[in-house]
Amino acid sequence: MRIIGGRLKGKVLAPPSGYKARPTTDFAREGLFNILDNEFELGNVSVLDLFGGTGAVSFEFASRGAKEVYCVEMAPENASFIRTQARRLGLAGVTVVRHNVFDFIPICRKQFDIVFADPPYAMAGLDTLPDKVLGAGILTHESYFILEHPAEYSFSGHPCFVKERKYGNVHFSFFAPCNASEVRMDGQ
Repeated sequence: MRIIGGRLKGKVLAPPSGYKARPTTDFAREGLFNILDNEFELGNVSVLDLFGGTGAVSFEFASRGAKEVYCVEMAPENASFIRTQARRLGLAGVTVVRHNVFDFIPICRKQFDIVFADPPYAMAGLDTLPDKVLGAGILTHESYFILEHPAEYSFSGHPCFVKERKYGNVHFSFFAPCNASEVRMDGQ
């Protein structure tokens, strides 16, 4: 796994053997950041990375100059790896929050320009994430919630859906804040 762009472009991150996280592929990350580079000035954004896993997406944002990156990861060994790598890479703007994402979203009091989520593909409740994030008030006015998911899910009928991009087996669905009455807090 390597950092695709920014000041740390080319740096390799090697999780220990047996690491229990599926990183977003380099190919998919490159496609995602090509979109984001064209739509945002990434040096001015605040980012929330849900289900941090290996930290690859958080490190990519930080490498490209994001002003702050909060990375939420529940597994202690994964959170420790992300913290260690952030220190090694000199990324003081990356803050690791060891918490369950579903418990964290309703208590988060910050707002972000980009909220990214890469949950385990087989996780129960993956389909509820757009409503939970969009209903929590954690997105700024002109922002995106980006959900990485497998092909089995389609969010095109969601009232806040903007677009979907596919990179191999990786799908990214983009959502923007919409009328709060259109988003159900219970995730259904």
